[in-house]
Amino acid sequence: MRKLIVSEFVTLDGVMEAPGGEPTHPHTGWVADLQGDEQVDHKFQEVLEADVLLVGRVTYESFAGAWPTYEGPFADRMNSMRKVVVSSTLTDPGWANTTVVPDLDGVRQLREEDGGPILVNGSAQLVHALLLADLVDVLRLMVFPVSIGSGLRIFPDEQVKVAWERVTSTDFPSGVREDDYRPVR
Repeated sequence: MRKLIVSEFVTLDGVMEAPGGEPTHPHTGWVADLQGDEQVDHKFQEVLEADVLLVGRVTYESFAGAWPTYEGPFADRMNSMRKVVVSSTLTDPGWANTTVVPDLDGVRQLREEDGGPILVNGSAQLVHALLLADLVDVLRLMVFPVSIGSGLRIFPDEQVKVAWERVTSTDFPSGVREDDYRPVR
């Protein structure tokens, strides 16, 4: 069985929306001031270790519109790796090596396959559904010491209690810290 890893940039107040320059948020690009080379290298290693990138439609459209225009090893990996989009509306993905599954049953089947980790980035609506369905094996939060007050948050609003165990922590010179949690099942 594959391990499903949700890996997100989050603010100190739990916002995961608009870390990289999305035009719809008033504080878009909030990672820029605290993004160091060590973090970029760390995230590149994460992508190299993953076998599949799993995203929702909105994140897919953002990534598919950007990554094919970039150059370098990180872009080469993102563009060549297997990608799976969870969407009931996307029918013809144009980004190389992309398939679509309509719902979480497709994610469950993907988890049952042999292979390396499944990595989820962005995709707030999908992350909420994965958390509520208890499909997350590792919750990796790269916390930036900034608060922006509003935006989509990492956890859904539903009142569900889940115990998490922190299994690793990494501190970066920029003041950013990444923590890996696994659910206590």
